[in-house]
Amino acid sequence: MTEIRNVEADLAQFRTRVLLIGLTVVFAFGLIAARMVYLQVVRHDDLLAQAESNRTAVLPVVPNRGQILDRNSRVLATNYSAYTLEITPSRVEDMDATIAGLGQLVEVTPRDQRRFRKLLEESHRFDSLPLRTRLTDEEVARFTAQRYRFPGVDVRARLLRQYPNGEIASHVIGYIGRINQRETEAIADWPDEDQANYRGTEYIGKLGAEQSYERELHGITGFQRVETSAGGRAVRKLANTPATPGNAVVLSIDIQLQKLVEDMFGERRGALVAIDPRSGEVLAFVSKPTFDPNLFVDGIDVDNWRALNESMDKPLLNRALRGTYPPGSTYKPFMALAALETGSRSASMVMNDPGFWMFGGHRFRSHGDGLGSVDMTRAIVKSSNTYFFSLANDMGVDKMHDFMKPLGFGQITGIDLRGEVRGVLPSQAWKRNTYKRPEQQRWYAGETVSLGIGQGYNNFTMLQVAHAMATLANGGIKYKPHLTMATENVVTRERIPLPAPPPENLGFKPENVRLVLNAMQAVTTEGTSTRVFAGAGYASGGKTGTAQAVTIGQKDRYDARRLEEHQRDHSLYLAFAPVDAPRVALAVIVENAGFGAAHAAPIARRVFDYLLMDQYPNPQDLAAVRVGQAGAPIGKPLKASEMPWPPADAAAAAAAP
Repeated sequence: MTEIRNVEADLAQFRTRVLLIGLTVVFAFGLIAARMVYLQVVRHDDLLAQAESNRTAVLPVVPNRGQILDRNSRVLATNYSAYTLEITPSRVEDMDATIAGLGQLVEVTPRDQRRFRKLLEESHRFDSLPLRTRLTDEEVARFTAQRYRFPGVDVRARLLRQYPNGEIASHVIGYIGRINQRETEAIADWPDEDQANYRGTEYIGKLGAEQSYERELHGITGFQRVETSAGGRAVRKLANTPATPGNAVVLSIDIQLQKLVEDMFGERRGALVAIDPRSGEVLAFVSKPTFDPNLFVDGIDVDNWRALNESMDKPLLNRALRGTYPPGSTYKPFMALAALETGSRSASMVMNDPGFWMFGGHRFRSHGDGLGSVDMTRAIVKSSNTYFFSLANDMGVDKMHDFMKPLGFGQITGIDLRGEVRGVLPSQAWKRNTYKRPEQQRWYAGETVSLGIGQGYNNFTMLQVAHAMATLANGGIKYKPHLTMATENVVTRERIPLPAPPPENLGFKPENVRLVLNAMQAVTTEGTSTRVFAGAGYASGGKTGTAQAVTIGQKDRYDARRLEEHQRDHSLYLAFAPVDAPRVALAVIVENAGFGAAHAAPIARRVFDYLLMDQYPNPQDLAAVRVGQAGAPIGKPLKASEMPWPPADAAAAAAAP
């Protein structure tokens, strides 16, 4: 049967299909054209930037960290360049095999491995962690030839921090270390500009001046734009914004004096703070024992950390800033001034010292057979406990608290080091706020008595005691203590003094101050430190002190031989010099050493000799001071200004790997 087709209908259907297909094609090409216009015109700049970023990378340029200098421009902290062998854990499949393989090319000691494992535990897996520092050129060449075998391992040129004097002044200088998680979180709260300045920075100040002046020392981060290969390696530098090095920080301490004091302590524990009362500048800030800050620069290993952290001597404790002690008899001059200023007692009042003082049927012990008749001056010179027991009882705890507080006892001095502790200046309000049970919150009259001789609840830092001494020596004019004098521009070498708050006048009557200072001078000529200051070429004032580390019953006799070393009394000395125009005031404590005149006062004498007479103890004298067997200097002193610097032992320690 023949099929008759409708040609016209077929043609119409064909034309419709062709038209639809043609419109679809035109529409598709229109979309393509529109997309091209959008990409090539509308988003041209954005896509060009993305393409450029795929070809290039912006790398932060970490600035050179500023130096730390002493008052005589001696270098305390600096930088040196070195090659480091670093591993990025996230790119390493078998860490043990990688380290073993690297050990065949370069020396990797067990200490290196322990330090690396500790960093691995504390850091993110995508951080680049140093396995070895200070590679030799030969080691760099050996590794570079075999680098293809070790994905995730690379050699980098870095600036490393160095403390050329080793352990000297370590608590003042501090150290730097890798930024930890807590510090990363703290940086996240900084302003965007400050955060940007720390991009690429892996180290930050952890203690001392390194921490307190981190912003000054860090500098301003620069940037490099580099062209990268398909593998992400930089092949060409396109642009460069150089980093601005950090400023140098100039400390007020004299590092040679600092070393001398640390040497005089020897193996003993303790602290010394020496202040210029005319400005508040800290001349020496000693805490013994010390530690080597170089151990922390590229990550301290577990063994060294355990040795420092678990030592009974607590070398990481800054005793001058954070160690609190009863001031003992060094508190008596301030008690005398308090009596005069508050009208609680006249200087001429005489009382009998039979060697004890009775209160409420309780016997408070003083000198063995007593001192007989004592007035205020004799009570200071001969250190009469009886006199100051009675005075404390007359004044009461709150009156003592209110007078001592402006002097800085039990207060934050505001020194430019972080971590300062307050200590305890007791009052009735303090006790109510400190204890929980009602019977503990009550202040008992008997508790007031021992405060008069610097015992009881009294607990102060040597910084506070030295600060109070400086204020007293300066006639009641109080300067804020500070360890930093200025910053120094690394390029222009211009020094910019740091601003300091104006001094505060505590309003003491000059005649009262003079009486107390004259009594302290008599301590060195007819009192407990006479033997130590015999033949001094200047007039000084001082006060010895012996403070209990553990309580000894009033009926018991103190016998150091029957006590453990850490239970023996502390040896203290408070002093200023010269008397007519004081240039230095200091406080020193030698822990568990006993009588202040035997251990603490000889150290103070030699500090004054150094600062006022340009004298340095000879080896024989220095050895005697270290073991508490020195009074006045033995033999002929050396000339301090002619002593070599750096000392040979510090230079050797800094050069050791």
